[in-house]
Amino acid sequence: MSKSPDREYEQLRISGLHAYYGQSHILHGIDLMVHRGELVTLLGRNGAGRSTTLKAIMNMVGRRTGSIMINGEETMQRAPHHIARLGVGYCPEHRGIFSSLSVQENLTLPPVVRSGGMSLEEIYTMFPNLYERRFSQGTKLSGGEQQMLAMARILRTGANMLLLDEITEGLAPVIVEKLGEVLIALKNKGLTIVLVEQNFHFAAPLADRHYVVEHGRIVEEISANELSAKQSVLDSYLGV
Repeated sequence: MSKSPDREYEQLRISGLHAYYGQSHILHGIDLMVHRGELVTLLGRNGAGRSTTLKAIMNMVGRRTGSIMINGEETMQRAPHHIARLGVGYCPEHRGIFSSLSVQENLTLPPVVRSGGMSLEEIYTMFPNLYERRFSQGTKLSGGEQQMLAMARILRTGANMLLLDEITEGLAPVIVEKLGEVLIALKNKGLTIVLVEQNFHFAAPLADRHYVVEHGRIVEEISANELSAKQSVLDSYLGV
């Protein structure tokens, strides 16, 4: 059976996803879809289940049921390292860099999970701050530089779908602006991005679509051109 044209462009489709930590039932039937080359946000209040959705995609929760299709392939029985090999890069909120190593060492360590990873030269062009600090230890970097390094490490692996969790949290406005430019550049390269973000003003101009998560469910899907019409609905969900 041939795939429909729309399915050809789907990089991620989540259907009826439930996720648990021990006895805690966190996700209650998440349904969402992301096309190749799209930037989609997961918006919602703290505790809504947005970060758990990213972890569930990577099979990093206690238990999960439902369906997660990546590039048309069912991944519910796949181990996290197999999911990474499908081109999925996950940047957790705590960043996960090797703080005792230099920037350059951090960038040369990640395994290549698929072809197409960015060269050091490309990384340093995209993140000039990292080039300037390339011999600095991870512990000596600012929060913004650590965030750039965490993203750069994923780009080195060849991942073409990025799951980014709260990348602007606690960062100076000038760094947040830089990260926005980087996301636009990555989108222009054809990468797919799923962004969990508390800073709506940062996310709004970047995203093609927004999913609003509440109590472990998707309660609203808003495309970029519907934003102004649905702003009051969004504000009520986000508690703005």
